[in-house]
Amino acid sequence: MKTGIIVYVVGNNSPDISFDEKQAAENLGIKADQVEFVFSGETCFDIPDAWYSMIRKGMARVVCMAGELISSSCVKLTGREMQLCAY
Repeated sequence: MKTGIIVYVVGNNSPDISFDEKQAAENLGIKADQVEFVFSGETCFDIPDAWYSMIRKGMARVVCMAGELISSSCVKLTGREMQLCAY
């Protein structure tokens, strides 16, 4: 079963152009087939968009974790987690 993780980044810090999703995902050290980042201030890509994208890519289990932006490509997880779906 493929697992997807949506990291919902909350707080006042917004990502700059140099934000590297691949590097940020590696820094988290979580095991998943797909990791997507959604920032609380964005209006064009939100949790339902990321969820739908993962379902289309074959993820059978999708979990949303909350995090906060520490530096340009470093996100710290807050410990809050929601399972959005699992088949």
